[in-house]
Amino acid sequence: MQNILAIDTCTEVCSVSLYTQGETVSRFIKNVKKSSSLILPLCDEVFEQTYLSVADLDLIVYTKGPGAFTGVRLCIGVVQGISLAFDIPTKGFSTLEVLGAGAAKKYKSNKIATALDARMSEVYWGVYEDGVLTTQRLSKPDEVDTLSSEFIGVGTGWGVYKDELVKKTGINHCMADFYPKSQNLIDLYLSQKPIHDDELPLPTYLRNNVAKKSLK
Repeated sequence: MQNILAIDTCTEVCSVSLYTQGETVSRFIKNVKKSSSLILPLCDEVFEQTYLSVADLDLIVYTKGPGAFTGVRLCIGVVQGISLAFDIPTKGFSTLEVLGAGAAKKYKSNKIATALDARMSEVYWGVYEDGVLTTQRLSKPDEVDTLSSEFIGVGTGWGVYKDELVKKTGINHCMADFYPKSQNLIDLYLSQKPIHDDELPLPTYLRNNVAKKSLK
């Protein structure tokens, strides 16, 4: 039985989950302005509740972006630090995949269109269909995929650019107040059981100029 820590700070929420003995303990805080002061205390809380320590972990799963620049950097930094210090393998998932998987489970739909507000009149756009993230890119709201009313739209982009997205996609049912959760990271890993990453955790930005700056 694996002990798995899940961390997500890539959007306006900060969440941590710890899976052990077939059960998951979670913490979730919404409308976060600064996750840096919350993430480690939340980790401490789930460890205390399960009577485990970091040394007991078998794996860390995390969101690697896209999302808020500082949130993505924070998530990657925390995971790198714990992984290196305790020699714990990691597995990263796209924020859009985590968002899509969570929505598919909650709304019992295999057709999810994710849109996160990327600022600068753009969205991080993803299509999650039949359990697979088939599309992931940075896009103008009026240049996303044309879909159908069978899809459900989720993510902050649907609140900021609802009119443009509805017109382009043909989607009528959307929830802007829907966020990725660390619990969904646990569910994704357990359903797929992918091989852990061989390299250090790395971010996914999608916006090239940000990615280039972060590597300098």
